[in-house]
Amino acid sequence: MAEKKLYDKDIREPLFDFLEERYGKVRIFEEKRTGRARADVVMVTPTALFGIEIKSDADTYTRLAGQVEEYNLHYDKNIIVVGTTHALHVKDHVPEWWGIITVEIDESGNPDFYVLKEATENPEVDPALKIQFLWRPELAHILEKTNLPTYKWESKAFVQGKLMEKVPGEILWPLAYDELFERDYTTIGEKINEFRQSIGLKKRRRRKYKRAKKSKKT
Repeated sequence: MAEKKLYDKDIREPLFDFLEERYGKVRIFEEKRTGRARADVVMVTPTALFGIEIKSDADTYTRLAGQVEEYNLHYDKNIIVVGTTHALHVKDHVPEWWGIITVEIDESGNPDFYVLKEATENPEVDPALKIQFLWRPELAHILEKTNLPTYKWESKAFVQGKLMEKVPGEILWPLAYDELFERDYTTIGEKINEFRQSIGLKKRRRRKYKRAKKSKKT
């Protein structure tokens, strides 16, 4: 009898359990925009941001080259998870620093994961792209923790640049990962709106002050 094919829907939830068991404290995000690609899974640990691509038995390598390029720019470490149909040749399609996890059906009919190759540090990650994963309130919280100015009048890109300029990576990135662990999707929209409203109020007050100062001069 032919071996049962595993599809993406068969792999995801058991994979999350496996990752938690193997790496301990993790936070999982699914389907995150990554440049021109979309990461199947983004995993946060206390020390690294992982990009994880799933290639089930039903998938092909058609888009993988472009996906690899984007993953390499955004994540500290990258892993590809593959069904048995890809296990023998997947290493020819990803860089040497990528981790490889294979999955097959065990005797009980459940997905069984095996680490064929551990992920190592990605030499191509671009910190300026990685920090874009953080939202503005999260950036503001890191500014507060590192005793930096709030830069409330400046753009998000400006704040990102200042953090990378002023805060050493060994301090910045663990703080960033802490923010991602604490991210609450049920309240973040409200926090962002509050942040924008506070900025808008301060800008209006600033414009009013400038107009009053200008009128005094004239």
